[in-house]
Amino acid sequence: MIEWLATFLTSSPTPDLLRLVAVPVFAWAAYRDVRTRRVPNRTWLPLALLGIALLAWDIYRATTGIMVGDLVERERFYLRVALSLGMVGSIGYLFYWFGGFGGADAKALIVLAVLFPTFPEYIFPTTALPLTRTTVGVFSLTVLSNTVLVGAAYPVFVTLRNALSGHRAPIMFIGKPIRAADAATEYGSLLQTPEGFSRGGLDLDALRMYLRWRGTTLAAVRADPERHRDPASLPDDPNSPGDGSVPDGDDVTGPVEADVATDGGDDAEVAGRDAAADVTGADADAAPYDDPWGAAAFLDDIEGSAYGTTVEDLREGLDVLAAEDVVWISPGMPFIVPMFVALVVSLVYGDLFFKLVSLLV
Repeated sequence: MIEWLATFLTSSPTPDLLRLVAVPVFAWAAYRDVRTRRVPNRTWLPLALLGIALLAWDIYRATTGIMVGDLVERERFYLRVALSLGMVGSIGYLFYWFGGFGGADAKALIVLAVLFPTFPEYIFPTTALPLTRTTVGVFSLTVLSNTVLVGAAYPVFVTLRNALSGHRAPIMFIGKPIRAADAATEYGSLLQTPEGFSRGGLDLDALRMYLRWRGTTLAAVRADPERHRDPASLPDDPNSPGDGSVPDGDDVTGPVEADVATDGGDDAEVAGRDAAADVTGADADAAPYDDPWGAAAFLDDIEGSAYGTTVEDLREGLDVLAAEDVVWISPGMPFIVPMFVALVVSLVYGDLFFKLVSLLV
């Protein structure tokens, strides 16, 4: 063990050893992303500065011939750096710009592009990691392709889990059923509207912002939906909506209602709930409110956007949550989780996608 560690520390390039700092940082970021869907901005700046310093070190080593000896290898190194920064870094920014990534996801990918432009090398007595390398040689691209493969396995897991637990519906491939009463403590988006299943329903972060803004709870909304649907019930002095994160206390969920089996069927009932409080879509249409639920007032009052939520998204989502006992939401694996797994796989093995393609051709 001591020999392995000594060889690892003395034979591996120092810049590559320093790059391993990214592993615990990404592990922590993945944990935060699962628990809160929030990763502080301060997470990425130190890694970005480290990446810039190590890249400058590598460029110096390449230019002076310490890292690569001949002109061809130096040119390949410069090309790989350019591809990492220009292509992988740009992918992170463009996906964020078009709404495909969250801010933390984009920053994480940009940091990887700076920190790992080329394949690192870790030397042990009998082997070297990563075990395989690609012809292109852009390590951040390897991490990205491995991330896609790891992330693609998640919908398969969701589908199998739903099928084995008896939750069969057209949306079972991308969603999971939960108690409607628990929606305020979940992350994701509703996959339902009053008309049926939808892939673009209410963002649950926006739901929490709305509840905080008007100083109520989801339990209160479900207990008396008609009063909350009336815009006259809006507070004169609304609260700050916050950022939509799940709080530590119960200020969003309110009292826990009686248990209900989330069997995805139409016969699920909540014991003790007043049947008169169930307001269907038809009953909601009968209420002649100019602004049902005060949805327009909420979006007009807050600064910025509630995660792209529209007035109709909020109204329809509240209608569903007030009337249903079981709802489907997108489970939405945080992108940094498969990115962390892919980083570890890439450092140990290399490019899974490259290996799969080589096996097929």
